[in-house]
Amino acid sequence: MTTLDIVINGLMGRYKERVPDVQKIINAMLAEGIIAQPDGIENDHVAFRTMGVPQLGIQSFEKIFQHLGYQKREPYVFAEKKLDAYWYAPPAPQYPRIFVSELRVNDLSDEAQRIIKSYTNEVKTDPADSLNLNDGAAIDAFLHQPLWRTPTLQDFQTLLAESEYAAWVIYNRYYLNHFTISVHNLPTGYNTVADLNVFLEKIGVKLNDAGSKIKQSPDGGLLQSATVAQKIEAEFANGQKHIISGSYVEFAERRVLPQFQHLPANELKREHRREGFEASNADKIFESTYISQTGV
Repeated sequence: MTTLDIVINGLMGRYKERVPDVQKIINAMLAEGIIAQPDGIENDHVAFRTMGVPQLGIQSFEKIFQHLGYQKREPYVFAEKKLDAYWYAPPAPQYPRIFVSELRVNDLSDEAQRIIKSYTNEVKTDPADSLNLNDGAAIDAFLHQPLWRTPTLQDFQTLLAESEYAAWVIYNRYYLNHFTISVHNLPTGYNTVADLNVFLEKIGVKLNDAGSKIKQSPDGGLLQSATVAQKIEAEFANGQKHIISGSYVEFAERRVLPQFQHLPANELKREHRREGFEASNADKIFESTYISQTGV
C-alpha cells in the first residue's frame, strides 16, 4: 500500500463514521444492484476547507498532496463568500482529484479576524514543514488532529453570523468536507445526476437545492448535486454542546468531450471527459453546510 493509499483510506474511514449518509447511500446502491461491492464507486474528488493565514491555508496544505504526486491546476475565486480555491490532479486515475478552498480572513470584519487569529495564532509555524510527508500514518493523524484549541460556542456563533464557512472551519479544522461519487460510471438508469437524484430522494436523502438541485456548468459538461450536510452534536469549550453542520456527499457527472463522442462507452477514460471544476457550481455546493440548507 502506498503512502497516498494510507492517507486516502484514513480520510475516508473517519469520514464514513461521521457522515451516516455515506453508508446509507452505499447500502441502498448495493441493494438496488447499482454496484456489486462497496468499493465499486469511483471517488471523483475530495474537498478540504482552510483558513487563509500565513502559517496555514492553501500554501501549507498543498505541500502534503503535492509531495504525494498531485499537480496544482486552475484557481477559483468566490467573491461573495470571500474564498479562493485550487484543484489538484492526482498522480494516477484511481485516486480522487482534490479541491482545496481558503477563507480570505483579512477580508472579514475586525471582530471576526480577531476571533479567528486568536485560534490560528496558536499554530506558530507551518505544520506541514515538520511533518514526515513519506509517512502515511503521520499524515493521516495530522489531518484529524486539532490545529488549535476547541472554540467557544460564543466565538463559533459570532463567526457563523458573518461567515458560515469560517464557523465550519474553526470547529472542524481539516476534517474532510466531502467526497464525491462519479455518477457517469454507474449503470444506465443511474449514470446521470438527474437519474441518481431521483434514486437518492426515493431512499430519503435530502439534497442541497441552493440555486437548483442540479448545478450545471455553462458548457454543459459538468453536472453536480450534493446532500445537505449531516447534523452533528459538537462539544465546544467548557463542555457546551450544540448541533452544527458536519460533512456531506457530492455527486458529479462529467460528460464526454465533443472530440471523443465517437468512442464506444467501454473505451471512455477520465481524459475523455470534462475535467476541472466550475466556480458557479461550487459556489452553491459550499452551501450544503449552510443553515439555509441544514436548518441548524
